[in-house]
Amino acid sequence: MRSLFTVLLAATVLGSPALAVDPPSCAVPDSLLFSDADLSKVTAAVAKQRQLAIMVVGTGSSMLAGADGVNLAYPARLEAALRQRLSNVAVKVSTKTKIGQTADTMQRSMRDLLVDEKPNLVIWQTGTVDAIRRIELEEFRSALEAGVEGLQARGADVMLMNMQYSPRTESMIPVGPYVDEMRAVAQQRDVPLFDRFAIMRYWSDEGAFDFYAAGRDNGLAQRVHDCLGRAIGTVVIENGHLQSFVNKASP
Repeated sequence: MRSLFTVLLAATVLGSPALAVDPPSCAVPDSLLFSDADLSKVTAAVAKQRQLAIMVVGTGSSMLAGADGVNLAYPARLEAALRQRLSNVAVKVSTKTKIGQTADTMQRSMRDLLVDEKPNLVIWQTGTVDAIRRIELEEFRSALEAGVEGLQARGADVMLMNMQYSPRTESMIPVGPYVDEMRAVAQQRDVPLFDRFAIMRYWSDEGAFDFYAAGRDNGLAQRVHDCLGRAIGTVVIENGHLQSFVNKASP
């Protein structure tokens, strides 16, 4: 049985100093991180080709502001983590992000997104805009199901990712029902859910991050995205059954 999980890797990316271990703030309980859903396309791509192509489809919360924001957001940190940990595997993480999209808007464009690129895994981050706009839950769920089905039909594994946790907005935006719908669809469709909402709330409750300061501290956002990227990388390795490819020299 896994104990409380802390990703261990040395990350040397874009001139940042190498870390012998993750900062304690990156700790995530196993119950919030792992599931039984397999990423079979990921497994096959790495085993047969020693390549792994991942596409992040998301909204504004998949990005960071600033000149170097792209390099510090969780998709880039995910790529860095996987490259560091996976021995002799060519890893590429691309992004297709746009502010203000609902799940239905995104799922309608899924076919076009996969025309030029053929990712083995699509990480679909959604839910925030739907909650803000109070989209009907049935409509939200239908969009999720259609999107997952469409991506799988085009030969990609899917990982759902829900919204960020923010104590400032939790009382104003009814995120709970949308979080529940995403969990239900993930279970029904047998795909992993990276429960970003629950993970970030855990970090807040444990005092690892002060999300009341998030609006004033871009450095905090960068640290959170780094932790998210590392954690997602571990889910990819675990659910893709890539343990045999993990670099033995990495911590």
